[in-house]
Amino acid sequence: MNSVLAVIGKMLITIPSTITIWLVSFFAFEHSFFASSVISLTGGLLVFGIMSVFLKRRLLKRHRLSRKEFHYIMNNLDEAKRKIYRLNRALVSIKHLPSLKQRLELIRITRKIYSMSKKEPKRFYKAERFYYSHLDSAVELAEKYVFLSSQPKKNRELDMSLYETRRTLEELTHSIENDLYQFLSDDIDQLNYEIDVAKHSIKTIKDSSKISDESRRLK
Repeated sequence: MNSVLAVIGKMLITIPSTITIWLVSFFAFEHSFFASSVISLTGGLLVFGIMSVFLKRRLLKRHRLSRKEFHYIMNNLDEAKRKIYRLNRALVSIKHLPSLKQRLELIRITRKIYSMSKKEPKRFYKAERFYYSHLDSAVELAEKYVFLSSQPKKNRELDMSLYETRRTLEELTHSIENDLYQFLSDDIDQLNYEIDVAKHSIKTIKDSSKISDESRRLK
């Protein structure tokens, strides 16, 4: 969504600039229609390029990332997006009703980690275990389960494999929940700090109120 808004913002500046350049070139400098069009298009592309560089630098500065780090994280997130799509598709395809709630929770958590990483790229480093290990395992297990469960004939060994896969997916869901907790650890610490500050302020106000009441009674 942010990238779409950035493109729209650049176009809102580029299009009026291109039209203005054409008008100035055609009427003020009396260039031909063709020459004015070439000049205006060139100027528009230049304005668009300058805006792209400006917004990119602003984005990197806001997230405190180098250009190399930003591209590295974005490439990993693009790859993770494809994996999450595969995971969601596989989990939805599983027809085991008792595990539905757990599978929906896994879908919710993976999407949450991804969306927050996309919004704040620097957070990616807080979820490296998720992106480099747990996500791959979840995709592989879910897709393997769908493949095995689609076989027309089942035997005891296959049923046991399906059971073990479901159990491992459940354990993996707990691990990914821990990944989310680690991902949010700074926010949780900040929230706890603000709660402590608020409690201290409330206690101070109550203590001051008690002292004031005692002073009035003594008078």
